[in-house]
Amino acid sequence: MKITFIVPAIGKKPGKKYIGTWKMEPLTIAMLKALTPPDVETELFDDRIELINYETSTDLVCITVETYTAKRSYKIAQKFRERGIPVVMGGYHVTLCPEEAAEHCDSVMIGNAETVWKTMLEDFGRGKIKPVYQGNTAEYDIQPDKSIFTGKKYLPVSLVETGRGCIHSCDFCSICRFYESHYHARSHELIIDDLKRSKHDIAFLVDDNLVADHNNAIRLFEEITPLKKKWAGQGTLSMARNEKLLKAMKKSGCEVILIGFESLNPENLRQMNKSFNLAMGERDELVKRVHDAGLGIYATFVFGYDNDDERTVEEALEFAKKHKFYTAAFNHLLPFPNTPLYKRLREDNRLIYDKWWLADGYNYGELAFNPKKISAEKLSKLCRDARKEFSSARTVMSRGFASLGRTSPLLWGLFWAMNLRLGEEVDQKMNVPIGENLDELPK
Repeated sequence: MKITFIVPAIGKKPGKKYIGTWKMEPLTIAMLKALTPPDVETELFDDRIELINYETSTDLVCITVETYTAKRSYKIAQKFRERGIPVVMGGYHVTLCPEEAAEHCDSVMIGNAETVWKTMLEDFGRGKIKPVYQGNTAEYDIQPDKSIFTGKKYLPVSLVETGRGCIHSCDFCSICRFYESHYHARSHELIIDDLKRSKHDIAFLVDDNLVADHNNAIRLFEEITPLKKKWAGQGTLSMARNEKLLKAMKKSGCEVILIGFESLNPENLRQMNKSFNLAMGERDELVKRVHDAGLGIYATFVFGYDNDDERTVEEALEFAKKHKFYTAAFNHLLPFPNTPLYKRLREDNRLIYDKWWLADGYNYGELAFNPKKISAEKLSKLCRDARKEFSSARTVMSRGFASLGRTSPLLWGLFWAMNLRLGEEVDQKMNVPIGENLDELPK
Protein backbone atom coordinates (compact mmCIF):
# COMPACT_ATOMS: atom_id res chain seq x y z
CA MET A 1 0.00 0.00 0.00
CA LYS A 2 1.13 3.55 -0.71
CA ILE A 3 -0.25 6.72 0.87
CA THR A 4 0.25 10.22 -0.52
CA PHE A 5 0.04 13.02 2.06
CA ILE A 6 -0.76 16.51 0.80
CA VAL A 7 -0.49 19.88 2.54
CA PRO A 8 -2.45 22.45 0.46
CA ALA A 9 -1.37 26.06 0.01
CA ILE A 10 -3.68 28.96 0.84
CA GLY A 11 -3.08 30.64 -2.48
CA LYS A 12 -0.46 32.61 -4.34
CA LYS A 13 -0.28 35.73 -6.43
CA PRO A 14 0.57 35.00 -10.07
CA GLY A 15 4.32 34.77 -10.53
CA LYS A 16 5.10 35.26 -6.83
CA LYS A 17 6.80 32.90 -4.40
CA TYR A 18 4.83 31.59 -1.45
CA ILE A 19 4.99 33.63 1.76
CA GLY A 20 8.22 32.75 3.59
CA THR A 21 6.84 32.83 7.13
CA TRP A 22 4.05 30.44 6.09
CA LYS A 23 6.55 27.63 5.45
CA MET A 24 6.59 25.92 8.86
CA GLU A 25 6.90 22.16 9.22
CA PRO A 26 3.46 20.49 8.82
CA LEU A 27 3.54 18.72 12.18
CA THR A 28 0.23 16.95 11.50
CA ILE A 29 1.84 15.01 8.64
CA ALA A 30 4.70 13.87 10.87
CA MET A 31 2.15 12.55 13.37
CA LEU A 32 0.29 10.66 10.64
CA LYS A 33 3.56 9.25 9.34
CA ALA A 34 4.32 7.94 12.84
CA LEU A 35 0.90 6.28 13.01
CA THR A 36 1.40 4.55 9.66
CA PRO A 37 2.79 0.97 9.73
CA PRO A 38 6.39 0.75 8.42
CA ASP A 39 5.39 -1.60 5.60
CA VAL A 40 3.18 1.13 4.08
CA GLU A 41 5.00 3.37 1.59
CA THR A 42 4.46 7.11 2.07
CA GLU A 43 5.20 10.34 0.23
CA LEU A 44 4.49 14.01 0.90
CA PHE A 45 3.65 16.83 -1.48
CA ASP A 46 3.66 20.22 0.23
CA ASP A 47 1.76 22.56 -2.07
CA ARG A 48 3.46 25.56 -0.41
CA ILE A 49 6.97 24.66 -1.56
CA GLU A 50 6.65 22.24 -4.49
CA LEU A 51 4.42 21.07 -7.31
CA ILE A 52 1.96 18.25 -6.66
CA ASN A 53 2.45 15.25 -8.91
CA TYR A 54 -1.12 14.38 -9.84
CA GLU A 55 0.09 11.40 -11.86
CA THR A 56 1.93 9.77 -8.95
CA SER A 57 1.30 6.06 -8.48
CA THR A 58 -0.53 5.77 -5.17
CA ASP A 59 -3.39 3.93 -3.48
CA LEU A 60 -4.73 6.55 -1.09
CA VAL A 61 -4.47 10.33 -0.77
CA CYS A 62 -4.68 12.04 2.63
CA ILE A 63 -5.23 15.81 2.77
CA THR A 64 -5.09 17.87 5.97
CA VAL A 65 -7.54 20.77 5.65
CA GLU A 66 -7.60 24.19 7.29
CA THR A 67 -10.39 26.69 6.65
CA TYR A 68 -8.05 28.89 4.62
CA THR A 69 -7.05 25.92 2.46
CA ALA A 70 -10.45 24.23 2.10
CA LYS A 71 -11.18 25.49 -1.41
CA ARG A 72 -7.74 24.45 -2.63
CA SER A 73 -8.04 21.08 -0.84
CA TYR A 74 -11.28 20.27 -2.63
CA LYS A 75 -9.75 21.08 -6.03
CA ILE A 76 -6.75 18.85 -5.30
CA ALA A 77 -9.02 16.02 -4.16
CA GLN A 78 -11.09 16.25 -7.32
CA LYS A 79 -8.05 15.66 -9.53
CA PHE A 80 -7.10 12.48 -7.72
CA ARG A 81 -10.67 11.19 -7.53
CA GLU A 82 -11.00 11.67 -11.29
CA ARG A 83 -8.23 9.08 -11.55
CA GLY A 84 -10.19 6.75 -9.28
CA ILE A 85 -7.90 7.27 -6.28
CA PRO A 86 -9.80 7.58 -2.97
CA VAL A 87 -9.20 10.62 -0.76
CA VAL A 88 -9.34 10.93 3.04
CA MET A 89 -9.63 14.36 4.62
CA GLY A 90 -9.04 15.51 8.19
CA GLY A 91 -8.03 18.59 10.16
CA TYR A 92 -9.76 21.40 12.06
CA HIS A 93 -11.93 22.49 9.14
CA VAL A 94 -13.15 18.96 8.45
CA THR A 95 -14.15 18.56 12.10
CA LEU A 96 -16.01 21.88 12.05
CA CYS A 97 -17.61 21.24 8.62
CA PRO A 98 -17.74 17.43 8.14
CA GLU A 99 -20.77 17.44 5.83
CA GLU A 100 -19.17 20.00 3.52
CA ALA A 101 -15.88 18.10 3.37
CA ALA A 102 -17.66 14.78 2.78
CA GLU A 103 -18.94 16.11 -0.55
CA HIS A 104 -15.36 16.28 -1.82
CA CYS A 105 -13.74 13.08 -0.54
CA ASP A 106 -14.37 9.41 0.19
CA SER A 107 -13.87 9.56 3.95
CA VAL A 108 -13.67 12.26 6.60
CA MET A 109 -11.77 12.01 9.86
CA ILE A 110 -13.33 14.01 12.69
CA GLY A 111 -11.30 14.92 15.75
CA ASN A 112 -7.74 13.70 16.28
CA ALA A 113 -6.46 10.87 14.12
CA GLU A 114 -4.49 8.94 16.75
CA THR A 115 -7.36 6.67 17.82
CA VAL A 116 -8.76 5.93 14.35
CA TRP A 117 -5.93 6.10 11.81
CA LYS A 118 -4.96 2.44 12.16
CA THR A 119 -8.60 1.34 11.89
CA MET A 120 -9.07 3.44 8.75
CA LEU A 121 -6.01 1.86 7.12
CA GLU A 122 -7.21 -1.65 8.00
CA ASP A 123 -10.65 -0.89 6.57
CA PHE A 124 -9.11 0.53 3.42
CA GLY A 125 -6.93 -2.55 3.03
CA ARG A 126 -10.08 -4.68 3.06
CA GLY A 127 -11.78 -2.41 0.56
CA LYS A 128 -14.33 -1.26 3.15
CA ILE A 129 -13.34 2.28 4.05
CA LYS A 130 -16.07 4.07 6.02
CA PRO A 131 -17.37 7.52 5.10
CA VAL A 132 -16.75 8.87 8.64
CA TYR A 133 -14.21 8.15 11.38
CA GLN A 134 -14.72 9.81 14.75
CA GLY A 135 -11.44 10.30 16.62
CA ASN A 136 -10.86 11.05 20.27
CA THR A 137 -9.82 14.68 20.80
CA ALA A 138 -7.49 13.98 23.75
CA GLU A 139 -5.16 11.07 22.99
CA TYR A 140 -1.82 11.77 21.31
CA ASP A 141 0.82 9.69 23.04
CA ILE A 142 3.17 9.15 20.07
CA GLN A 143 6.24 10.87 18.70
CA PRO A 144 6.04 12.53 15.26
CA ASP A 145 8.12 10.95 12.51
CA LYS A 146 9.79 13.89 10.79
CA SER A 147 11.72 11.70 8.38
CA ILE A 148 8.97 12.46 5.90
CA PHE A 149 10.28 16.05 5.76
CA THR A 150 13.62 14.95 4.31
CA GLY A 151 14.61 17.22 1.44
CA LYS A 152 11.90 19.80 2.19
CA LYS A 153 12.93 23.42 2.76
CA TYR A 154 11.04 24.62 5.81
CA LEU A 155 11.87 27.42 8.25
CA PRO A 156 14.74 26.42 10.60
CA VAL A 157 12.49 26.05 13.63
CA SER A 158 11.47 22.72 15.17
CA LEU A 159 7.80 22.38 16.14
CA VAL A 160 7.27 20.48 19.39
CA GLU A 161 3.75 19.88 20.66
CA THR A 162 3.14 20.41 24.40
CA GLY A 163 -0.64 20.53 24.61
CA ARG A 164 -3.91 20.77 22.71
CA GLY A 165 -6.94 22.92 23.26
CA CYS A 166 -7.64 25.84 25.59
CA ILE A 167 -9.73 26.38 28.72
CA HIS A 168 -11.29 29.61 27.43
CA SER A 169 -14.30 30.10 25.15
CA CYS A 170 -13.51 33.11 22.97
CA ASP A 171 -16.34 33.44 20.47
CA PHE A 172 -14.05 33.80 17.42
CA CYS A 173 -11.88 30.79 18.17
CA SER A 174 -12.20 27.51 16.25
CA ILE A 175 -9.74 25.75 18.60
CA CYS A 176 -11.95 26.04 21.68
CA ARG A 177 -14.87 24.86 19.50
CA PHE A 178 -12.83 21.82 18.39
CA TYR A 179 -11.76 20.89 21.93
CA GLU A 180 -14.91 22.14 23.66
CA SER A 181 -12.89 24.51 25.88
CA HIS A 182 -10.75 21.76 27.38
CA TYR A 183 -6.96 21.68 27.62
CA HIS A 184 -5.10 18.39 27.15
CA ALA A 185 -1.48 18.47 28.33
CA ARG A 186 1.03 16.21 26.63
CA SER A 187 3.30 13.87 28.57
CA HIS A 188 6.47 15.63 29.74
CA GLU A 189 8.48 12.55 28.87
CA LEU A 190 7.35 12.75 25.25
CA ILE A 191 7.99 16.51 25.09
CA ILE A 192 11.54 16.22 26.40
CA ASP A 193 12.31 13.34 24.06
CA ASP A 194 10.84 15.33 21.17
CA LEU A 195 13.03 18.32 22.02
CA LYS A 196 16.11 16.13 22.21
CA ARG A 197 15.34 14.78 18.73
CA SER A 198 14.91 18.27 17.26
CA LYS A 199 17.51 19.13 14.65
CA HIS A 200 17.21 22.90 15.14
CA ASP A 201 18.51 24.95 18.07
CA ILE A 202 15.29 26.96 18.16
CA ALA A 203 11.93 25.34 18.89
CA PHE A 204 8.36 26.55 18.83
CA LEU A 205 6.26 24.85 21.50
CA VAL A 206 2.98 24.17 19.74
CA ASP A 207 0.26 24.90 22.25
CA ASP A 208 -2.63 27.35 22.11
CA ASN A 209 -2.10 28.19 25.77
CA LEU A 210 1.19 26.84 27.10
CA VAL A 211 0.52 28.28 30.58
CA ALA A 212 -3.08 27.10 30.93
CA ASP A 213 -1.99 25.09 33.99
CA HIS A 214 0.72 27.06 35.80
CA ASN A 215 1.94 24.17 37.94
CA ASN A 216 2.17 21.82 34.96
CA ALA A 217 3.99 24.51 32.97
CA ILE A 218 6.56 25.18 35.73
CA ARG A 219 7.35 21.47 36.04
CA LEU A 220 7.76 21.23 32.27
CA PHE A 221 10.09 24.26 32.14
CA GLU A 222 12.23 22.79 34.90
CA GLU A 223 12.63 19.63 32.82
CA ILE A 224 13.43 21.60 29.65
CA THR A 225 16.13 23.72 31.33
CA PRO A 226 19.00 21.16 31.14
CA LEU A 227 18.50 20.83 27.36
CA LYS A 228 19.76 24.40 26.83
CA LYS A 229 17.29 24.99 24.00
CA LYS A 230 15.94 28.36 22.91
CA TRP A 231 12.19 28.39 22.38
CA ALA A 232 9.05 30.42 21.80
CA GLY A 233 5.42 29.61 22.53
CA GLN A 234 1.93 30.96 23.16
CA GLY A 235 0.49 32.09 26.49
CA THR A 236 -1.74 34.68 28.12
CA LEU A 237 -0.92 37.89 29.96
CA SER A 238 -2.22 36.32 33.18
CA MET A 239 1.11 34.50 33.48
CA ALA A 240 2.67 37.82 34.50
CA ARG A 241 1.01 37.44 37.90
CA ASN A 242 3.14 34.38 38.62
CA GLU A 243 6.76 35.42 39.19
CA LYS A 244 7.91 31.84 39.66
CA LEU A 245 6.40 30.90 36.29
CA LEU A 246 8.16 33.76 34.49
CA LYS A 247 11.52 32.88 36.03
CA ALA A 248 11.09 29.21 35.10
CA MET A 249 10.20 30.17 31.52
CA LYS A 250 13.28 32.34 31.08
CA LYS A 251 15.64 29.86 32.74
CA SER A 252 14.37 27.07 30.47
CA GLY A 253 15.26 29.04 27.34
CA CYS A 254 12.10 30.96 26.48
CA GLU A 255 12.91 34.04 24.41
CA VAL A 256 9.54 35.08 22.97
CA ILE A 257 5.97 34.40 24.06
CA LEU A 258 2.96 35.13 21.85
CA ILE A 259 0.19 36.88 23.80
CA GLY A 260 -3.26 37.55 22.37
CA PHE A 261 -4.25 41.00 23.63
CA GLU A 262 -6.97 40.97 20.94
CA SER A 263 -8.43 44.34 21.97
CA LEU A 264 -7.80 47.21 24.38
CA ASN A 265 -11.54 48.00 24.44
CA PRO A 266 -13.42 46.53 27.45
CA GLU A 267 -16.71 46.21 25.55
CA ASN A 268 -15.02 44.37 22.71
CA LEU A 269 -13.41 41.96 25.18
CA ARG A 270 -16.80 41.25 26.73
CA GLN A 271 -18.36 40.68 23.32
CA MET A 272 -15.67 38.20 22.30
CA ASN A 273 -16.10 36.41 25.64
CA LYS A 274 -12.57 37.30 26.66
CA SER A 275 -13.51 39.38 29.66
CA PHE A 276 -10.97 37.42 31.73
CA ASN A 277 -8.48 39.90 30.22
CA LEU A 278 -10.28 42.63 32.14
CA ALA A 279 -9.73 40.92 35.48
CA MET A 280 -5.97 40.73 35.14
CA GLY A 281 -5.24 44.25 36.30
CA GLU A 282 -3.40 47.03 34.53
CA ARG A 283 -1.94 45.90 31.22
CA ASP A 284 1.12 48.13 31.32
CA GLU A 285 2.31 46.69 34.63
CA LEU A 286 1.79 43.10 33.48
CA VAL A 287 3.64 43.74 30.24
CA LYS A 288 6.49 45.29 32.23
CA ARG A 289 6.72 42.16 34.40
CA VAL A 290 7.07 39.95 31.33
CA HIS A 291 9.74 42.21 29.86
CA ASP A 292 11.56 42.52 33.19
CA ALA A 293 11.75 38.72 33.26
CA GLY A 294 13.72 38.89 30.00
CA LEU A 295 10.96 37.64 27.73
CA GLY A 296 10.03 39.21 24.42
CA ILE A 297 6.35 39.54 23.51
CA TYR A 298 4.75 38.76 20.16
CA ALA A 299 1.53 40.74 20.61
CA THR A 300 -1.58 40.02 18.56
CA PHE A 301 -4.61 42.24 18.07
CA VAL A 302 -7.86 41.62 16.22
CA PHE A 303 -10.26 44.25 14.87
CA GLY A 304 -13.84 44.15 13.67
CA TYR A 305 -15.89 43.92 16.86
CA ASP A 306 -18.80 46.26 17.33
CA ASN A 307 -16.84 49.00 19.14
CA ASP A 308 -13.95 49.11 16.70
CA ASP A 309 -13.28 52.13 14.54
CA GLU A 310 -10.22 53.95 13.22
CA ARG A 311 -9.27 55.05 16.72
CA THR A 312 -9.11 51.53 18.21
CA VAL A 313 -6.61 50.42 15.56
CA GLU A 314 -4.50 53.52 16.21
CA GLU A 315 -4.61 52.92 19.97
CA ALA A 316 -3.41 49.34 19.57
CA LEU A 317 -0.56 50.48 17.32
CA GLU A 318 0.52 53.14 19.82
CA PHE A 319 0.29 50.62 22.68
CA ALA A 320 2.51 48.19 20.75
CA LYS A 321 5.04 50.90 19.89
CA LYS A 322 5.12 52.20 23.48
CA HIS A 323 6.01 48.75 24.82
CA LYS A 324 8.45 48.04 21.97
CA PHE A 325 7.11 44.52 21.48
CA TYR A 326 9.37 41.95 19.83
CA THR A 327 6.82 41.92 17.03
CA ALA A 328 3.06 42.32 16.66
CA ALA A 329 0.17 41.30 14.43
CA PHE A 330 -2.73 43.62 13.60
CA ASN A 331 -5.39 41.37 12.12
CA HIS A 332 -8.98 41.79 11.10
CA LEU A 333 -11.56 39.48 12.60
CA LEU A 334 -12.38 36.37 10.61
CA PRO A 335 -15.57 34.38 11.24
CA PHE A 336 -14.53 30.72 11.25
CA PRO A 337 -17.36 28.25 10.57
CA ASN A 338 -19.49 26.98 13.44
CA THR A 339 -18.04 29.45 15.94
CA PRO A 340 -20.40 31.67 17.98
CA LEU A 341 -19.03 34.68 16.07
CA TYR A 342 -19.93 33.15 12.71
CA LYS A 343 -23.43 32.25 13.84
CA ARG A 344 -24.04 35.74 15.26
CA LEU A 345 -22.87 37.53 12.12
CA ARG A 346 -24.98 35.27 9.92
CA GLU A 347 -28.08 35.85 12.07
CA ASP A 348 -27.45 39.62 11.86
CA ASN A 349 -27.16 39.36 8.06
CA ARG A 350 -23.66 40.90 8.18
CA LEU A 351 -21.72 38.25 6.27
CA ILE A 352 -20.43 39.45 2.92
CA TYR A 353 -19.83 35.82 1.95
CA ASP A 354 -21.85 33.03 3.54
CA LYS A 355 -18.86 30.72 3.13
CA TRP A 356 -15.90 33.01 2.51
CA TRP A 357 -13.50 30.07 2.39
CA LEU A 358 -15.24 28.78 -0.75
CA ALA A 359 -16.29 32.07 -2.34
CA ASP A 360 -14.96 32.97 -5.79
CA GLY A 361 -13.08 36.23 -5.65
CA TYR A 362 -12.34 36.19 -1.93
CA ASN A 363 -8.72 37.09 -1.18
CA TYR A 364 -6.55 36.85 1.91
CA GLY A 365 -6.59 40.15 3.81
CA GLU A 366 -10.20 40.99 2.96
CA LEU A 367 -13.00 41.07 5.51
CA ALA A 368 -15.77 38.54 5.08
CA PHE A 369 -18.35 40.61 7.00
CA ASN A 370 -19.49 44.18 7.54
CA PRO A 371 -18.29 45.79 10.82
CA LYS A 372 -20.66 48.19 12.58
CA LYS A 373 -18.62 51.39 12.81
CA ILE A 374 -16.34 51.20 9.81
CA SER A 375 -16.44 49.79 6.29
CA ALA A 376 -14.89 46.41 5.53
CA GLU A 377 -12.52 47.96 2.99
CA LYS A 378 -11.39 50.69 5.39
CA LEU A 379 -10.69 48.26 8.23
CA SER A 380 -8.67 46.01 5.95
CA LYS A 381 -6.54 49.01 4.94
CA LEU A 382 -6.09 50.14 8.54
CA CYS A 383 -4.81 46.71 9.55
CA ARG A 384 -2.40 46.74 6.61
CA ASP A 385 -1.21 50.27 7.48
CA ALA A 386 -0.65 49.33 11.15
CA ARG A 387 1.51 46.38 10.08
CA LYS A 388 3.52 48.61 7.75
CA GLU A 389 4.08 51.24 10.41
CA PHE A 390 5.10 48.71 13.06
CA SER A 391 7.50 47.16 10.56
CA SER A 392 8.99 50.47 9.39
CA ALA A 393 12.76 50.87 9.70
CA ARG A 394 12.41 53.52 12.41
CA THR A 395 10.09 51.41 14.55
CA VAL A 396 12.05 48.19 14.04
CA MET A 397 15.27 49.96 15.06
CA SER A 398 13.67 51.25 18.27
CA ARG A 399 12.19 47.86 19.10
CA GLY A 400 15.43 46.13 18.18
CA PHE A 401 17.52 47.97 20.73
CA ALA A 402 14.92 47.24 23.41
CA SER A 403 14.93 43.57 22.41
CA LEU A 404 18.72 43.37 22.72
CA GLY A 405 18.36 44.04 26.41
CA ARG A 406 15.96 41.16 26.93
CA THR A 407 16.88 38.31 24.62
CA SER A 408 19.96 36.16 24.24
CA PRO A 409 22.72 37.48 21.93
CA LEU A 410 22.21 34.29 19.94
CA LEU A 411 18.72 35.53 19.05
CA TRP A 412 19.64 39.07 17.98
CA GLY A 413 20.06 38.02 14.37
CA LEU A 414 16.70 36.27 14.50
CA PHE A 415 15.00 39.50 15.62
CA TRP A 416 16.27 41.46 12.63
CA ALA A 417 15.62 38.65 10.16
CA MET A 418 12.11 38.00 11.46
CA ASN A 419 10.98 41.62 11.65
CA LEU A 420 12.48 42.67 8.34
CA ARG A 421 10.89 39.68 6.63
CA LEU A 422 7.51 40.39 8.21
CA GLY A 423 7.78 43.97 6.98
CA GLU A 424 8.52 42.80 3.45
CA GLU A 425 5.60 40.39 3.53
CA VAL A 426 2.89 42.87 4.56
CA ASP A 427 1.88 43.66 0.99
CA GLN A 428 2.76 40.18 -0.28
CA LYS A 429 0.05 38.76 1.96
CA MET A 430 -2.61 41.23 0.86
CA ASN A 431 -5.03 39.93 -1.76
CA VAL A 432 -3.56 36.46 -2.09
CA PRO A 433 -6.25 34.52 -4.00
CA ILE A 434 -7.82 31.85 -1.79
CA GLY A 435 -7.82 28.40 -3.36
CA GLU A 436 -6.78 29.36 -6.86
CA ASN A 437 -5.21 26.66 -9.04
CA LEU A 438 -1.50 27.27 -8.57
CA ASP A 439 -0.01 24.22 -10.20
CA GLU A 440 1.64 25.98 -13.11
CA LEU A 441 2.91 28.95 -11.12
CA PRO A 442 6.59 29.21 -10.13
CA LYS A 443 7.28 28.42 -6.49
